Amino acid sequence: MSVRPVVRQLFRIEQLVDMLLALTGKEISRLQQILRSGTVVYHYYRYWWEGFEAVTEDLQVLLAKFPDADPSQAFRAEQCTAAAIEQAETQAPAKKMEVEIPREAASRKRLLRARSLWECLMQLAHENIPAYKTYSYGRHADIYVWEILPDVRGRLEKAVERFAPRELRAPLRRILQSSGALRLRFFVPR
Repeated sequence: MSVRPVVRQLFRIEQLVDMLLALTGKEISRLQQILRSGTVVYHYYRYWWEGFEAVTEDLQVLLAKFPDADPSQAFRAEQCTAAAIEQAETQAPAKKMEVEIPREAASRKRLLRARSLWECLMQLAHENIPAYKTYSYGRHADIYVWEILPDVRGRLEKAVERFAPRELRAPLRRILQSSGALRLRFFVPR
């Protein structure tokens, strides 16, 4: 059993709503319900405040300050901060595998290697432009996706063996060798 200390922290309403958007999106009725209840669990922490009634018009004005999903946003590889390989569909969603690939870790070049895993991923993204999917309020980023075809899967497996840093190699190997369709997601902050 672990005990976390209670910390008092002041939030501006914009900060609180920013945190809640990761859970609710711009669904006003759900935001009003949480603000009225005065409590939420976010990233394993419980936050609470004196609940209050949020007026719909005030929330609409506040939400206008936050970005919306915008499919017209072109994929910008140079601004991409992370990628993730995930199983496209599984019988049990709770067992869905996903491996996140942070740019910083994947950009490191292994000893005597001319390329990095990140460079390989960006080359694949250049060859097969990912489609816009949505905006993630939790990541403050646009999400782009493409399905990993069998020939690309083989190229990815080779790239992982040759260029992936040690901490990413085993989980990436495991997901690439799993059965079923895979999808590659790219995160581009706005």
